[in-house]
Amino acid sequence: MAVRERIDEAARAAGRSADDLTLIAVTKFHPASLLRELAALGLTDVGESRHQEAREKVDELADLDLTWHFIGQLQSKKARQVAAYASVIHSIDRAQLADLVATSERVQAGAVIDCFVQVNLTDDPDRGGVAPADAEPLAAHIEGLPGLQLLGVMAVAPNDGEPRAAFERLRRVSMEVRQTAPRASAISAGMSNDFAEAIAEGATHLRIGSAITGNRPVRR
Repeated sequence: MAVRERIDEAARAAGRSADDLTLIAVTKFHPASLLRELAALGLTDVGESRHQEAREKVDELADLDLTWHFIGQLQSKKARQVAAYASVIHSIDRAQLADLVATSERVQAGAVIDCFVQVNLTDDPDRGGVAPADAEPLAAHIEGLPGLQLLGVMAVAPNDGEPRAAFERLRRVSMEVRQTAPRASAISAGMSNDFAEAIAEGATHLRIGSAITGNRPVRR
């Protein structure tokens, strides 16, 4: 897979091992049949950003051993529903969401859900994520909730500016969060056009769509 080769190259350039990176295939709008093809190639971490679409794919692919990552902006009314199938939620950006996931039926039954604090690296308050200064208090809140395991921080690079500068800022936020949650060292960052820059700044989870799947189909 060409993407694997590019990841290996970026990791070597950063003095890192590609074995330490988790490649998440983002398959928004793509059919479940494509996920089967990817799974046959060994790519079993799947990222979805729309609850209804994710739920349908989870049901259709129940025979496969896939790890489902919810990467989209999470609505309060959908939090418990997403917690029913997602192993990893990348978009916790307020305490209320964390509380809803922690009190979901699946967690109450004993499941542990991994999660990231989503950080907003823009000046637009309507974008998902907490302000960088608020990431550490939210991390502390999540650390106190049973059934949630905080992995680290997540962000999307702004549309303008240099992505590496944004990811360097995220790395600093990660260091602040680790003052409260030392084990939360993971960084979810990097997409098809900027994953090399993310790797250079310590990303551990790469959310890559079109570079793997090709262009998205027309929205249903």
